[in-house]
Order: sequence, then C-alpha cells, then structure tokens
Amino acid sequence: MNYFLHISYDGTRYSGWQFQPNVKSVQGAIEDTLKEIFKERIPLGGCGRTDAGVHASQYIARVNLPDFDFDLKFRLNKRLPEDISVHDILEMDEKRRARFDATSRTYDYFIHLKKDPFLRKYSSLYEVGNLDFEAMKKAATLFMKYDDFKSVCLQPLLYNHTRCNVTNAKLYVDEKRERLRFTITGNRFLRGMVRLCVYFLLEVGEGRMTVEEFENRLANRLDGVRKSAFPNGLFLSKVEYPYLKLDNQSELFQFLKTGLQ
Repeated sequence: MNYFLHISYDGTRYSGWQFQPNVKSVQGAIEDTLKEIFKERIPLGGCGRTDAGVHASQYIARVNLPDFDFDLKFRLNKRLPEDISVHDILEMDEKRRARFDATSRTYDYFIHLKKDPFLRKYSSLYEVGNLDFEAMKKAATLFMKYDDFKSVCLQPLLYNHTRCNVTNAKLYVDEKRERLRFTITGNRFLRGMVRLCVYFLLEVGEGRMTVEEFENRLANRLDGVRKSAFPNGLFLSKVEYPYLKLDNQSELFQFLKTGLQ
C-alpha cells in the first residue's frame, strides 16, 4: 500500500536527507527504523534533497508498506531519534509520488545579527552592522522577475536547464532590526540555490554589490561565485500538492517566524 509520511527534522546531525553510505542521513534513519518494525528493508522516496545541516519543518516521503494493524506513527516516533518526527501517515493512491507530484516548495532562511546561544542551531549568525535592509528587500523581489537561475546554482552542469518558476520571494526584518527571514517559493530549486540567494542578499546589504549589479548577474546568467550562506538557518518549510493540504506542524518554526511575517 502506498503512503505519504508527513515529517519534520532537525538536520544538524545529518549529512542531508538523501541516503549515502557510511554517513548519517535522515532517509537512512527512517529506513533503519522501518526495518526494525517490519523486519525488511523498505525504501523511501523523498520530495527532494536537503543539504547537510539543513532542516525541514515540513517534508513528505513516499513509502510502500506491507499490511499492518498497529499504530505505526506511534511506533516510528518511539524508535526514531528525537530530531525526527512523523506527524501523519497518509494512505495514497498508488500513482501518487512525493517528488514529482509536488507543485511548489517553500524555503525559509533565518538570520540573527547578535549572538544568541538559543538561536544558533536554527538561525545563522552574521555579526554585521549597518545592513541596507531596503536594498536587500529590493534584491529579494528580483527572484520573481527572472526564470533562469544559473547564477545562483552551485552545480549548473548537473541540470538540463536551470529555469525555475519562483512565485514568491520576500525579505522580512523585525522591529528591532536584529533578525531577518528570507522566504522563497518555487516549482523547483537547484543545488545550493537558496543559500546562494541569501549570500547575494547579504552582499547587497553590506554594500559589496548594488541591486543593479545583482540584477545584471541574474539577467545575464553570470556564474563563478560559489560561496553559500551557512546551512543552519535554512528550512524546507512547505511542500504543496494539488490533491493534499498539510499544515506545518513545527512549533519551533512558528516561533522563529514571530515578528517576521
């Protein structure tokens, strides 16, 4: 039977979602737990990849499970590490696919400008002063103006094309001007794309690049820069399907958004 697992995870200890030999991955942790329960290896199909250290406050994985007559969500949460949670187990039509059926994904990136030990795992510290927030906000809107993102892709040669349809991109700043949230929604994302977007927004904010220079880079698909923002501030926060509506159930994510929406 085909199911979607609606999960969230703290990516701090993991090499990312995708299983890789000899490293700790979120996919590997869940597959190991399913094997403990069902006594056989059951592969997962994720809705996408996340990099090492990146979090997901909403993630969807597809799995084919044998018949069971027990509370699987309870057993999974009991056995999984504390940094992975299963929120829902949803029976789906056999044709449903977590990755290819998704119509959009949203990523959120959190930044704090003053050292705070309680934010360090889930928001990136950039101790920089006098950021030009208005210029950063203008630069953020440019992601909706263009559809080719070669200039903000770490490995463009991996793809047949680097076009994405970005439907929302916005930068929020709190009243104290000490915390920032960049949110971006699109039909697909390229390798390292969101963290490169944040890197360029910070370049604009610190005055090392003008909004016009950044737009020229986007418009002309200029590459060459391979610096990324830190991974710990990044969340995959929403995955949307035409036949399924799921709320983000992470209390931490809602807390981080406070004052930034």
